[in-house]
Amino acid sequence: MPFDERLVDSRQVNEGVAERSSRSRIGLVITGALGGSLVALYAVAAPFVAPALRKVCLPFVPATTTQVQNVLQVLRRRSGTLVDIGSGDGRIVIAAAKQGFQASGLELNPWLVWYSRYKAWREGVHYSTSFQICDLWKVSFAQYSNVVIFGVPQMMDQLELKLAHELPSTAKVVACRFPFPTWVPECTAGEGIDTVWVYDAKTFKTKHFNELTEQMSSKQQDYHDSQT
Repeated sequence: MPFDERLVDSRQVNEGVAERSSRSRIGLVITGALGGSLVALYAVAAPFVAPALRKVCLPFVPATTTQVQNVLQVLRRRSGTLVDIGSGDGRIVIAAAKQGFQASGLELNPWLVWYSRYKAWREGVHYSTSFQICDLWKVSFAQYSNVVIFGVPQMMDQLELKLAHELPSTAKVVACRFPFPTWVPECTAGEGIDTVWVYDAKTFKTKHFNELTEQMSSKQQDYHDSQT
């Protein structure tokens, strides 16, 4: 084969190798970028999805403007400390702080907690607000005089017992979207999905005490009957 032809063939081979190498590098870059994007997406989505995998959870459904107004309306003559259970993006806490409450938010999702802190800073109420990443079942509510809860039906009966045991008798509880199953509300405000139910702690704590007393009396009577 003439030298010129061998030179052309050699160039073609080298060009082919270079092209395949370039394609390989591009493929690795695309694969790396895709993998990084998936990891970033999981990091962002995981805190939103993880709470939904719990047996009893508080899914993030932002409060409507009317719901916020209804909560503030029923608490307009109240003051002191306030906690929003499942505070989401912090809108209830921030609105309450603007009305003079020392307001706190409890939220499992760290992204929402960080966003809420940023919003509170931007709205100028960061000194009278706080947001915690925590599980409501591991927190004591003894320090709060006002409680707001956007719950789900599956958790309300358990929350009744916890709040009745821990809250001071001067506290008020505001339930949004779903009422408590056995408590009798002091009053309500709004309608439809914007309805809020207000409960007086003195009333439901007395009910809780009476139920415990009846249970103890029943057990004592059963024990007495078994001994005779």
